[in-house]
Amino acid sequence: MGSLPQFSIVKGQQVPLYTKLLHKIFEENVDKKFGDKTALVFHDENGEERLTNYNSLNSMSNRIAAALLDKIQSANLNANNDGDWIICVCMKPSDNLVTTLLSIWKCGAAYLPLDTTFPENRIQHILNEAKPVMIIYDDDFDRSDVFDSSFMSIKFNELKNDSKQYSNANIDESMTLTRGQSDLGLVLYTSGSTGIPKGVRLPHSIVQNRLEWQWKRFPYSETEIYGIFKTALTFVDSVSEIWGPLLNGMALIVVPKEVTKNPSSLVDILEKYKIERLVLVPTLLRSLLMFLSLQENNEKLLYNLRIWVCSGEPLSLQLAKEFFDYFEEGVHVLCNFYGSTEVMGDVTYFVCESKKQLDSIERVPIGEVLQNTIIYLLDTDFRPVRNGDIGELFVSGANLASGYVNGRDPDRFIENPFAVDPLYSKIYKTGDYASLYKGMIYYEGRTDSQIKIRGHRVDLSEVEKHLNSLEYIEKGVVLCYHAGEIDQALVAFVTAKTNSFNKYISKTGIQIENDLKLKLASYMVPQVVVLQNIPLLVNGKVDRQSLLKMYENTNNNEDTEIEYEMDFNGINCDDECKMAKARALFETVATSIGRSIRNKLSIDANFYELGGNSLNSIFTVTQLRNKGFYISITDFIIASNLGEIIDKLKTQNDDDDDDDIEENENIAKRSKRDLHVQCDLNLTCVPLALEHKDDTIEIITTSFYEKPDIEQYIKDDILRTDYADILEMIWEVLVEKDLSFIIKDSNGRSVGVALNFDAHDEPAVEVNSKLIVVFEFLEFLEGPIRDNQLPKGINQILHSFMMATSADLNAKENIAVMHFMENEVLKLAKRKNFAGILTTNTSPLTQQLGTNVYGYKTMLEYPINKYVYHDNTKPFGKAPDSKTVIVHWKEI
Repeated sequence: MGSLPQFSIVKGQQVPLYTKLLHKIFEENVDKKFGDKTALVFHDENGEERLTNYNSLNSMSNRIAAALLDKIQSANLNANNDGDWIICVCMKPSDNLVTTLLSIWKCGAAYLPLDTTFPENRIQHILNEAKPVMIIYDDDFDRSDVFDSSFMSIKFNELKNDSKQYSNANIDESMTLTRGQSDLGLVLYTSGSTGIPKGVRLPHSIVQNRLEWQWKRFPYSETEIYGIFKTALTFVDSVSEIWGPLLNGMALIVVPKEVTKNPSSLVDILEKYKIERLVLVPTLLRSLLMFLSLQENNEKLLYNLRIWVCSGEPLSLQLAKEFFDYFEEGVHVLCNFYGSTEVMGDVTYFVCESKKQLDSIERVPIGEVLQNTIIYLLDTDFRPVRNGDIGELFVSGANLASGYVNGRDPDRFIENPFAVDPLYSKIYKTGDYASLYKGMIYYEGRTDSQIKIRGHRVDLSEVEKHLNSLEYIEKGVVLCYHAGEIDQALVAFVTAKTNSFNKYISKTGIQIENDLKLKLASYMVPQVVVLQNIPLLVNGKVDRQSLLKMYENTNNNEDTEIEYEMDFNGINCDDECKMAKARALFETVATSIGRSIRNKLSIDANFYELGGNSLNSIFTVTQLRNKGFYISITDFIIASNLGEIIDKLKTQNDDDDDDDIEENENIAKRSKRDLHVQCDLNLTCVPLALEHKDDTIEIITTSFYEKPDIEQYIKDDILRTDYADILEMIWEVLVEKDLSFIIKDSNGRSVGVALNFDAHDEPAVEVNSKLIVVFEFLEFLEGPIRDNQLPKGINQILHSFMMATSADLNAKENIAVMHFMENEVLKLAKRKNFAGILTTNTSPLTQQLGTNVYGYKTMLEYPINKYVYHDNTKPFGKAPDSKTVIVHWKEI
């Protein structure tokens, strides 16, 4: 091993593992340690608290296990093709569910969870492949459409009643289905790379290795009485949530699914039981942090929750820093775990303990390796890459699953050519890229089409397969918009088949989505965009960038015919004025949101839930004004539904005590009201200072590199660091000139930045990257206007040359921050006695704002594909004719 440290092979601590079936560990603990202690806490549908102690849980599960054995053996049922005895569980989270899982283990079988919301075809595939001997389901759950006579199925309460005739005693191993010869504990189905879900076989031993590492590295404290089970049973994190506490004599709080969707309810439970650790996806962490920041209590909530574990999705550096804006360093820690179902959820981990620790890194690593595990980063020839290089991540060790049901995808679990110890004889190909730097592993993306949605692994090919199986679909392409970002969206672009009369078959995106709901889990259903043709590159491949850009600019409907369902219920038909407002609003929203509209238009519908975003909210307000209906941007954004918008819409004939709506200009003034109060951000403007550099670089880089506009056409030649290099060069001058600012929210989080210069006093910058093309293009547009058409001399033209918002903002917040910054730029220009403001807007959103809301004068609108660089090339030549930039001027 002496020569290996220079290569990317990382070995976790080797620890002796004395394996034992987990229910046997449970039984021994009940007998010797904590039989009378509370094991389960559950609040039923009436809100009553049900408590179950360990003795009762053990006894009940013994009786149910005996009943299961009797039924299976009496029916002469057999193991499946892999020799596994599997029992499916289709139950909601409850104390009965946990009892059932323990019973399944005691009878010698493995449990396989089925989500009650799974569509019929997914359930049938799982049942037909895994071939369970039995299905146990809730009394109020009727899926007779898929639980046909070929599978024995029984309601839990029937099973419970049948169990009364059996003994409370632990079942002897020799009497179980496997006679103690198999340690398969559970099977979890994940999205398959071939487009078909596949079952991961997880033995008791790998669960034990994962739990023993957890207990050693993150031991339960003396005050830690309760654990919490809130993750869906189909998700691998549920395993450690359930069995970690129950094998340690703690009380397990079983949380209903609806509670996890409500931050307020979840926080109430976490507070009530003084929960000290929580596993969650970054999306839920963000929601909780936002919820906590809005509370007005003097005493901070969730102070007892000292260990926070993020997994299932990439954890952003910004979110990690926000965690320590609220929680105390040295008391609370934020962990980033990495893994997949095939490796028992986690094989690497990183522990964040302070903001200072985060300040020293550019992104959050996935960290170090768990015990009895080796991580290999290999190249395409199966050789370890050198430290710092990117390789595909392979895993070996005690956390490895026993392959897939029916031996699917054998190329994923292969013989380990590097192994000497039998523990590491197999190696798993994860399909992830990673790199090793200074002892830390960093995630570098996927090798295939898999993404994470709300912590669930989704393979785009699986979604695409089901989409193209619809008989009326000619071609369907499934893409992920802004993967891993806060506005991530799964989008399907489809063309329909023609019938014998060669007429276009009319199906709306929503109708197609409803058909997909019968085939896919809810989190896998994409937003569907119906097209007349799929754009192709010159080599015949799908032009994915054009499709994603089309999705981003959803207000452009062009020639596509789309039908919308409009529901006018709740509007007084006799009130002609109100009905006219409703019709105008519904039609405008339909046009603005276009292909991405998500539901029927009604007074109860929310604009953003319908598919609205930052751009089309401005477009909607502008279009309404053109039709003679006026509403401020503020009122539009904060409205909870379309009914509230209708109530606030004004016409020339309406009386308004607060605002005299006689001219469009007056409406624009109303639109400039501050939004920070209504959007709960409580924004403040802070002059740019030296300590704001990191936040500024992050916001600017994310906006201009990760969400490129004109830069997208030369992005292959641009590095993420190019923006940071430029800002580094001009940083001290930016601060010194005192014309730029950063926007903070109530938590001190940086949410926006505006960089400004005096147009006749800008520093010379030597740009050594391909970004020089962008800067020279902007100078090509602005220079003649600045020098020939605008006031001369110093302190005349304020050049607003870079304005950006945080990627973490939602659509409402994004508009609110932009709105606020625009007002601050205007105030700054007035305060410094500038004659006006010059800016060039490259995105449709800022162009709409500048022209229609803020009253800027258009000095030049230029199609970017016409620009000829000094080397006689057209760097933006691939852009469509409709892609323009606008040079704006606003006189003070």
